[in-house]
Amino acid sequence: MRTLTVVGVERLAARMVRVRLHGDDVADLPTASATDHVKLFVPAEPGTEPALPVVVDDRWVSGRDLPSRDYTIRAIDREARTLDIDLVEHPHGVVGRWASSVRLGDRVGVLGPRGSVLPPEAAWYLLAVDETGLPAAARWLHELTPGARALVIVEVQDAGDVLPLPTDAHADVTWLFRGERAPGTTSLLADTVRDLELPDGDGYVWVAGEAGAVRPLRRYLRDDLGLPRDAVDVDGYWRRGVAGHDHHEDDDS
Repeated sequence: MRTLTVVGVERLAARMVRVRLHGDDVADLPTASATDHVKLFVPAEPGTEPALPVVVDDRWVSGRDLPSRDYTIRAIDREARTLDIDLVEHPHGVVGRWASSVRLGDRVGVLGPRGSVLPPEAAWYLLAVDETGLPAAARWLHELTPGARALVIVEVQDAGDVLPLPTDAHADVTWLFRGERAPGTTSLLADTVRDLELPDGDGYVWVAGEAGAVRPLRRYLRDDLGLPRDAVDVDGYWRRGVAGHDHHEDDDS
């Protein structure tokens, strides 16, 4: 459990903000994969300290009911002892609301990450996400081996959500706009993936978004296309109507 201080706030797009957190113990925060995420505990009121769980010897002893949300570790600078988290602003979540009013000096609790899953080396990568998975996809592209091939599909509300995705990989990026339709209610992402002609060779597919919207892709990729289980990772990053839905690989349960 770390308590860090907001030292930077940067507007990335119409509905996404980058928050830079600082603390001496960032230097030993482990992160090895673009899918690594931490739980954020933010102040309930401006200028107050966040309520934090008690963690002893890596065990969560108390405070599991405290409001928190999972977020991708977008970038880390161990020398400067800073951690970047990209947040989607929205009015329905404790951190989403805080993202709209975050101030320099705010104190934030950071718990995790629980562990890292390193994807296998592949001839090509397919990253298909909504805006909640966009920070992880952006980090993934930044860290891909120069010259690697990547197909990237991103569903957002409109052109105001488009942001640069710097990479040394050969990346083809497709932006999908759902307009006034509510997040998680469209089949844009799934339909676009189904229409793709995947490259030859052994690839790796990573999908992240609303749990119900991405579940059909798990079945399509594994059952219909016959991709190996370890070549497909479909993560339900959130679920409509469920507060605090934890990141996990979506399944049929």
